[in-house]
Amino acid sequence: MFTKILIANRGEIACRVIRSARAMGIATVAVYSDADRDAVHVRMADEAVAIGPAPAAESYLVIENIVRACRDTGAEAVHPGYGFLSENTRFAEALAEAGIVFIGPGAEAIAAMGDKITSKKLAAKAGVSTVPGHPDAVADVESAQRIAEEIGFPVMLKASAGGGGKGMRVVNAAAEVVDGFNGATGEARSSFGDDRVFIEKFVEQPRHIEIQVLADTHGNVVYLGERECSIQRRHQKVVEEAPSPFLDAATRKAMGEQAVALARAVGYVSAGTVEFIVDKDRNFYFLEMNTRLQVEHPVTEMVTDTDLVEWMIRIAAGEALSFGQEDVVLRGWAMETRLYAEDPYRGFLPSIGRLTRYRTPPATGTVRIDTGVAEGSEITMYYDPMIAKVVTSGQSRIEAIDAMIGALDRLEVRGIQHNAGFLAQLMLHPRFRAGDMTTNFIAEEFPGGVRPAELNGDALMRVMAVAASVHWRIADRERSLTGRIANTDTPTQSDWAIRINRANLPVIVRRSGGAFTVTVEGQQVLVEDTWRPGLTLWEGSVDGSDVAIQIDRLGIGYRMYHAGAIVDIEVLSPRTAELADLMPVREAPDMSKFLLSPMPGLLVSLMVEEGQQVQVGEALCVVEAMKMENILRAEREGTVTAFHARPGDSLSVDGKIMEFE
Repeated sequence: MFTKILIANRGEIACRVIRSARAMGIATVAVYSDADRDAVHVRMADEAVAIGPAPAAESYLVIENIVRACRDTGAEAVHPGYGFLSENTRFAEALAEAGIVFIGPGAEAIAAMGDKITSKKLAAKAGVSTVPGHPDAVADVESAQRIAEEIGFPVMLKASAGGGGKGMRVVNAAAEVVDGFNGATGEARSSFGDDRVFIEKFVEQPRHIEIQVLADTHGNVVYLGERECSIQRRHQKVVEEAPSPFLDAATRKAMGEQAVALARAVGYVSAGTVEFIVDKDRNFYFLEMNTRLQVEHPVTEMVTDTDLVEWMIRIAAGEALSFGQEDVVLRGWAMETRLYAEDPYRGFLPSIGRLTRYRTPPATGTVRIDTGVAEGSEITMYYDPMIAKVVTSGQSRIEAIDAMIGALDRLEVRGIQHNAGFLAQLMLHPRFRAGDMTTNFIAEEFPGGVRPAELNGDALMRVMAVAASVHWRIADRERSLTGRIANTDTPTQSDWAIRINRANLPVIVRRSGGAFTVTVEGQQVLVEDTWRPGLTLWEGSVDGSDVAIQIDRLGIGYRMYHAGAIVDIEVLSPRTAELADLMPVREAPDMSKFLLSPMPGLLVSLMVEEGQQVQVGEALCVVEAMKMENILRAEREGTVTAFHARPGDSLSVDGKIMEFE
C-alpha cells in the first residue's frame, strides 16, 4: 500500500480524498493555486505545495507542476479527483514516465472513452445499446444541416471531447442548425481545445441514468447499481439519487451487464461510470463513459456501504476486489443535491464573494455534507461554483427526500447568493416526489424562471408563529437590558400585529414556561424551542412537528427562510401597524435604458456598435463567468448611444455595459 499520495485537485473532492486516505493511514499532499492558499483542502492535508497563479490553466492544469510536486514530496501516487486533469491521457502518461502511480484507469482507456465518437463505436462493438446518429465528427454547418435532416429532428449536437454539459445543443428544426453548430463548436473549442462535434438523435422524454463500475487489475469487474441524474439544468446535474425510481430489476441487470461488458472491452481498471439515456419505455442507450470518480458518487456509497475512493486507492496499489457481483446489495435510498454559488432568482447567474456565515447541519447516519469551504472562504470567479454536496439517506425514497428538506433548511450560507431554496422547492415538488421526471423537468416546471416558493396554509402559519415567538424573546431581552422592567415582571401575554405583504394580522402571544401559544386571526399554534437572540437558525417544534427556519434581521422586521420560501415579516404594535399603512412605497430607479451585467465576470466581446439600432433578442455582448460564456441580448428595441465597458473589463453585478435611447 502507498505511504503518501498527492491529490491533484481542490475543493470538496480534494477534502473527500484526504478523508479516505487518512482513514487508511496514508499521508496526503495537497496542491494549491494562489487563490487557494488558505483553502480547507490545504489545511487538511499533511503537506501542501504551491503550483501557480489563480487561473486553472496556469496551476491545476499544468502537468509539469503536478509531477514536480510529487517528486519534491515523495508522493508515490496521484488521485486526480474529477475535472481538471482527471481524464487527461497526457497526465496519466507523464505520471507513468515519472514512476508515479495514477489512481485511475490506464491512459488507453481514458483516450478511448474520452472521445465520444470513438467511445460510441467501441460501445457498439461491445454490444452496448447506442443512440442512432452520425458516428463521425461533422465537418461544417452544411454537413450538420444534411446529417440532421437525415437523422430527423430533434437532434443533439455534442462536443466529442466534451463533458459537464459544455458543447451541447439541442436542435429542434432546420432553422436552428447554424446557431446550434456554431454554439457547440465554439464552446467546445474554449472548454476543451477541441471543436469537433457529432450528431445523434435526441431522445424525447429522456431520463439520465448511470451505472457505477469497479474493476481491478485481476480481471474482476462489478457494477454497484445505478444513479438517476435526470434533474438537470443546461445539461448540468442538480439532483442525483440511488437507486432510480424508474428502473425495474430486469432493466437494472441489463444496464449493469452492458456497463461491465464495455469496461472489459477497453481493459478498464478503477472506478468508472457508464452513462445511459433511458426513454419512457425503459429502452436505454449509451451516452458516454466517465473514466473517473463522479461528483455524485456519495449516493452509491450510501446505498452499497462502499468507499469508492478507498477502492480506487486499493486497486491502484494492486489489490483485488474482495467482493463479487452477488455481494452487491442496494439498501435504502440516497439523495444528493449540489449547493452552488449562483442566484436561481436571476437566471442562475454565478455569485462570488466571501462566505460571511457558513454552517452545515451536523453529519449523522442520514446526513452527509461533502464540502471544501469554511466560514470566511472566498468563492472566486476562477473555479466551478459548487460549494458543497448535501447527501441524505432513508429507508425509502420519501424518507431520503424529507431528510434533504430538513438538511437544506438548516444549511446557513451568507455573503453570496446560493441555490438552497431552489433545491428545497425541487424536493417539495409533487412531480419529483412521485418520481415522474425527465431531463426536461426544470425547463417544464419552471418555464418562466425560478422564484422563491410561496407559503400558504399550515406552512405560512408556522413561519408567522415562529416570527411572533422570536419577537417576544427579543422584546423581553431588550426590556431586561434597558432595565425598563424587571425580569420578574415580564408579561406573559403580548397583543401585536403581524405585518406581511402589506397586510396586518392580529396576533396574541402567550408564554408558559419554555413554550408559546401563538394565536393568529383566531388560529392557535403551539411553539416550543430553545432559541435565543443572536442565532440565525431557529430549530424547534410547531404543533408537535420538528421545524427549522433561518432568520435574518431586516430593519425592524425579520426575513425568514423555510422550505424554499423567503418571507419578510414585521411584528408591530397595533398602532404602529396602522401607521405603516400610510408609509409610501419606495420605487426603484429606472435603469431600463442601460444594459447591466447580471453577474460578476469578464466582458469578452461587444457585438454591436455605437449608433446601431438593435431589435428584441439581438445579441449585444458576451460575458464570461465561472468558466461559462453568456450572451446578453436586447430586451427591447433601441439605439446604442454609449459604452460604459470595453472588452477585457471586469464587471460587477449590475455594472453598466452600454446605454440606449
